[in-house]
Amino acid sequence: MEYFTIEELTRSTTARLRNIDNTPSQQVIENLTALVDNVLDPLREAWRKPIRVNSGYRCQALNKAVGGVPASQHMRGEAADITAGSRDANRQLYSLLRGLNLPVDQAINEHDFQWIHVSYGPRHRRHYFAIR
Repeated sequence: MEYFTIEELTRSTTARLRNIDNTPSQQVIENLTALVDNVLDPLREAWRKPIRVNSGYRCQALNKAVGGVPASQHMRGEAADITAGSRDANRQLYSLLRGLNLPVDQAINEHDFQWIHVSYGPRHRRHYFAIR
């Protein structure tokens, strides 16, 4: 883990404001570490600029509070929503991600590149798609 920390992958304003304990289990920490080592750090290295994590791990209560899907990979520490700072930069980052052929499970252009959802898990499906 060179460019990202467990703290930033578990930080949540919603959890803080609603007093939700979003402390990850050891298994979740291992999953987050795998996400960083296999996808986020290599992407950041190739991007050569900062990438911000908007949402990483979410416990069940936090996932429900933010309207996440019931089986969200965020709850297992397998996903992060990231941004390079703007829609245009996110578009470029997504293109780079595709070109790197990293072992992602899903890479989702969310709402015309407001952010990018990226996940790493046991399936490595390499699904790239958009949600409007």
